[in-house]
Amino acid sequence: MFITFEGGEGSGKSAMSSRLSRYLNEHGVPVLHVAEPGGTLTGDRLADILKNSPPASITPLGELFLFNASRAQLVDKVIRPALNKGQVVICDRYVDSTVAYQGYGRKLDLDMVWACCDMATGGLMPTLTIFLDISPAHGLKRKTPDDVNRFEKEEQAFHQAVYQGFQAILTAEPWRFYIIDATLPSDEVFNLIIDKISQYIDLSGVN
Repeated sequence: MFITFEGGEGSGKSAMSSRLSRYLNEHGVPVLHVAEPGGTLTGDRLADILKNSPPASITPLGELFLFNASRAQLVDKVIRPALNKGQVVICDRYVDSTVAYQGYGRKLDLDMVWACCDMATGGLMPTLTIFLDISPAHGLKRKTPDDVNRFEKEEQAFHQAVYQGFQAILTAEPWRFYIIDATLPSDEVFNLIIDKISQYIDLSGVN
């Protein structure tokens, strides 16, 4: 099973994807947790460029290619081999983030963005995508000054466009998404995630 977590800045997806990975691992489910961009030697170098370069130093098209270069490495070297071994793969961000951020946020042609992502992944899409829903204004307030990357420094209008992009994807592919109110208490959010995962993975023996 391939599970991705999506959401805007401050939605808690990194914390929740890590928590789910630990939960499954502790109870005998073979699981691999990865995050984008990164996850390979090449991907980690690209992630540093994407997150820490000066705000205007990378063009929107350059961003699209860099994210998908990292993704191509991750899918080929890490995700597909893990899935082929029968592991559950949990990925913090994936294709939907690129469509939302570079397509809707940076205003790149959506067909081109989807085509680029399809080439990078070889058509591999998640079994389930958990979307942690939070408004940009609320999510950004959760970020601390020492935990702000290049994207989080963007204007509010950019983050609002990204949010609208996610909403458009949710509307287009509702069968793939499970939407959770990310403003709920963290334990409540996690319990909702477990309830959903139990529809795909037998957790009857998990306490």
